[in-house]
Amino acid sequence: MYTIGIDIGSTTSKCVILRDGAEIVSRALFTGGIGTKSPEKSLEETLRRGGLERSDLAAAAATGYGRNRWEGADWQLSELSCHAMGAHQLFPDVRTIIDIGGQDAKVIALNADGRMQNFLMNDKCAAGTGRFLDVMAAVLQTPVADFGDLAAQAGAHAPISSTCTVFAESEVISQLANGVELCDLVAGICDSVAARVAAQAKRLGVTPRVCMSGGVAYNGGVRAALEKELGTEIAVSPLAQYMGALGAARYAWEKKQKEHTTQG
Repeated sequence: MYTIGIDIGSTTSKCVILRDGAEIVSRALFTGGIGTKSPEKSLEETLRRGGLERSDLAAAAATGYGRNRWEGADWQLSELSCHAMGAHQLFPDVRTIIDIGGQDAKVIALNADGRMQNFLMNDKCAAGTGRFLDVMAAVLQTPVADFGDLAAQAGAHAPISSTCTVFAESEVISQLANGVELCDLVAGICDSVAARVAAQAKRLGVTPRVCMSGGVAYNGGVRAALEKELGTEIAVSPLAQYMGALGAARYAWEKKQKEHTTQG
């Protein structure tokens, strides 16, 4: 049985197809979320890579900001539940998920069965999100993808005291004018994001094993700073950005299994 999950976020669209709720058959990601053609592109590309047609899919579930605007789903569910299911599938012993997305940051606590039992979300301010990193990267004229390597080369981490993205941007520009080294600034920016998210995580409570999901999980500078702030290792999968879609595909499979059991 093939099921598909689609995660329509604020900045990207991701799809995952599962076979029998476990095997990842194919996946695809396109930049662009709500209000763009990326959700449909990600769907078509995922089908193409899997050598499948829409008629081969037993069920589909959608998550993310744009889940209610995608008409192809049998179910729509919150990204919190989907990230919980996706993370549990990749890391069965995970108890805390830190999801830093394009527009928000979420900390999710799981029980031993991998179900969400509590969460905290920051969706009111860009600080501590991927958007903050994008703004800083534009100021520094440096790709976000290079932040990890640059932060690792820092001799001294330049402090970023402003928690507001607008004020932090002015602060970084001022430090550049004063001759602060690029790598030291990048390290300070990563520290700023980590401090914000770590405070959020500590309010909820951090139980190892901890993992990260979302695109910022690939940023080694932020991840290292978070590990230092929380005092624990953070697991990251190559599929970190697909966790929501993976969880949605798993949910669709579970629902179809229940239907078959009931009908049988």
